[in-house]
Amino acid sequence: MAALFGRRLRRGATTTAVAAVAIAALSASQAPGLTAPLSGTDASGRQSAGDAQDTTPDTASGNSQYYTDLPPLDSPTPSTGTPGTDTVTGAAESGIPATVLAAYKQAEQELRQSSPQCHLPWQLLAAIGKVESGQARGGAVDANGTTLRPILGPVLDGNGFANITDTDHGLYDQDTVHDRAVGPMQFIPSTWQTWGRDANHDGVKDPNNIFDAALATGSKLCASNHDMTVQSDMNAAILSYNQSQEYLHTVLSWYEYYRKGTHEIPDGTGTLPSSPGPLDPTPSTSPSVPLPTYTPTNTPSSTPDPGHSTAPHSGGTAPSKPHKPADPGKPDDPGTPSDPGTPGGGTTTPPATADPVLKSLVKTAGDGLKAVADALFGGHAQVRAVDDAGKPMPGVTVTFQIVGDTDAHFDGGSAKATATTGKDGTANAPAVRAGADTGAFTVRATAGEAPAVDFKATVTPHSADALVYLGDDQSAAAGDTFEKALAVKATLGGAAAAKVAVSAAVLDEDGSPATAGHGPAFKNADGTLVQTLSGLTTGADGTLTLPALVAGTDPGTYQIKLTAEGGGSVTVTVKVVAATSPSDPPSGDPSGDPSGSPSASPSA
Repeated sequence: MAALFGRRLRRGATTTAVAAVAIAALSASQAPGLTAPLSGTDASGRQSAGDAQDTTPDTASGNSQYYTDLPPLDSPTPSTGTPGTDTVTGAAESGIPATVLAAYKQAEQELRQSSPQCHLPWQLLAAIGKVESGQARGGAVDANGTTLRPILGPVLDGNGFANITDTDHGLYDQDTVHDRAVGPMQFIPSTWQTWGRDANHDGVKDPNNIFDAALATGSKLCASNHDMTVQSDMNAAILSYNQSQEYLHTVLSWYEYYRKGTHEIPDGTGTLPSSPGPLDPTPSTSPSVPLPTYTPTNTPSSTPDPGHSTAPHSGGTAPSKPHKPADPGKPDDPGTPSDPGTPGGGTTTPPATADPVLKSLVKTAGDGLKAVADALFGGHAQVRAVDDAGKPMPGVTVTFQIVGDTDAHFDGGSAKATATTGKDGTANAPAVRAGADTGAFTVRATAGEAPAVDFKATVTPHSADALVYLGDDQSAAAGDTFEKALAVKATLGGAAAAKVAVSAAVLDEDGSPATAGHGPAFKNADGTLVQTLSGLTTGADGTLTLPALVAGTDPGTYQIKLTAEGGGSVTVTVKVVAATSPSDPPSGDPSGDPSGSPSASPSA
């Protein structure tokens, strides 16, 4: 079989011809304008094969594979009946699964508030969702909008597509070597890190959730002050998703189709694309989810030709091609093997195999991790899902949650995250970032009915193993303030130690605590005098300047001892000297009369 795709998916002549007719029809019906081909594309708008080894493209999907089906040439027939019930009628291709449709409309409403200049129509999200994943594979999502099984694009290893090395440690795409587009809107992990959103407010930014992914898509489209009422802005926004003129034309075709009318259908009953797309190396011949029962409005006959599938883009659902009976003059057809152990032939039915059942999560890495406050932990909590036979289970959704009295969080801000196990049954939690709170907490992993698995983690304070005094010997007269405030620098292993807690205390010359009210004291911001300080913290360069030091009234030698978290300390010696006595009054009249003449009077 010929190669299906270069960097972009290549289609046969028949599909290309249909595309040309569809685009011409859309242009004639005042569909959104189409742009000139991008540089580096061929005449059909596909990326030329010469750039297949490019590094990470600046697109949401990494220019990954997408469905190339075009909408029916006829406009959608207005639907009738009650949305969400079996009585709804209308063209099959215009039906959008209920949860998926709700996600698109919710994203439109939220972006009206956050990006009012964008004027994003939900139909554009629906068009991209159709092209990227067939509306989450026909609406195969759970009640929360999360796909029932992962939707992964091809491995982006430079073999026909961009070459993008792993950016998420396999967290989203189950691949620790290269990236893959993920979820119903097909975000590559590096782009999701920027645009991921928590639209359903469950504390997780999940590319596999249609609500999160739809809002993230809208946010990406609305970037750079794009205004969807301006055609050039809409084109640029779509191309920011996938840098292909063919992709642009396909999305605009579906956008125009959905603008003319859609209707809500039950989840899991959407019409699946027939062209290859994510997880589909070849065109599908039978859908993996049930399809709705609709009467196509533009199909010549309700009874298909028994030897042919319904043509794509006809507006109906293509049934599987019937099996051709075996030729009586030839051996049995391979599709109906003869059972040698059954008289007269017959069909051998393989024994039913029970689906594996998740038994437990096994802790494989990441227990007992430690990190300094405000720093990123150096490892990940990792589990392996195993079935009741002890074999690894891929495709299991694992929820990781931070538990305990802590402000630590997963990198990105959430205390909860989900990951799907890969081929080896393992799933990694995102990296954890410590907060300001120190102490122990737990990262808990759960999946289905399996017992929870707890990982212990500890946040340690910033520390210093040395303090260095930055000043010279000082003295001050009793009652005065020392000329220069004391300053120190904290270091750890010879490097500046930032955010280290430091305490200070005034001691007598022999090292015992100074008697209250005697000797130097620090002046607080409110003017009070204290002889001990706590809660001091070094700056980014490791330095700390103490409050002003007042000498007090008792002359003598004193020590100021500073101690840092981690054990670093330094003692500074200061002296308080007696104050100078006031000068005697000038000689003359003891009364101090400045005139020196007690009987002086004004002259006449």
